[in-house]
Formats: sequence, structure tokens, C-alpha cells
Amino acid sequence: MMEILQQLFYTDLGNTVNNAAILIFRLLLAWELLTAHGLKKIQKGPHAQPEHVPNPLHLPEKLNSAVAQFADTVVPFFIAVGLMGRLAILPTISVTAVGYFVVHRHDSREVRDIPFMYTLCLLFLLLTGPGTYSIDYYIYQLIIK
Repeated sequence: MMEILQQLFYTDLGNTVNNAAILIFRLLLAWELLTAHGLKKIQKGPHAQPEHVPNPLHLPEKLNSAVAQFADTVVPFFIAVGLMGRLAILPTISVTAVGYFVVHRHDSREVRDIPFMYTLCLLFLLLTGPGTYSIDYYIYQLIIK
């Protein structure tokens, strides 16, 4: 059980510079994901036109929209604060990977570049974890004491 908790919550990238770098990376990635993609999905008002969410897997429309909205509006907060860092990003990796491999598979490299870069950045965070400047790290410290 402790090994599973360690895999989920513990991340120390070796030194203060690396841990600060991953914090800055998380904050900037989360901000970009939220402002460039998330806010478009939840716009309301007389002149707002919410972003169309492709549904290449033919899920029920409401489920498809809910997953995309969650991935681009809620997950960025989890990424930013480093809460459930490795688990929380899975829906967003799913959305961006489907965008790259399915939705944009026949598009030009310039169009496929955005979902590819998001998927790559999220995979990087999945592998490294959020670092010591995260809620996950502090949760782990409380658990092992």
C-alpha cells in the first residue's frame, strides 16, 4: 500500500532548481490549457459561442462534452496546485491524444502540433510528477509521519 501511495504522491526531482522548474512548468501549462481551451468550452452569454467539441469516439454527446470540459477547465487547477497530479491529468491526456491521433490524423503538421505538444507535456508531468512544491508532496509527507 505504501508503495502505491509513494508512486501517486511522492515526487522529488533531486534539487530545489528542478522542483522549482517543474512548478513553473505546471503553472504555465495549466494557465495555457485553461485560458486557450477551457474557457472557450464554458462561455455563456448572448454573444458567446462555445467551442465545438469533436466526438470521434461516438460517445454520448453530453458525456463527450463533460469529459472535454472537465479536462480543460478543472484539471488545470489540479495541475497548478499539484493535487492528484498523476491521476488528474489522465482525462486531459486522453482528450489531447485523441485530438492528435484521431481528430487531426489527416491534418497538416501545423494543425496536429498543438494536441501533440499538449500530450507530450502532460506525459512529461505524468512521468515526473508535480515535484516537492505540490499538495501531493505535502500529503505524502503527512502520510509517512
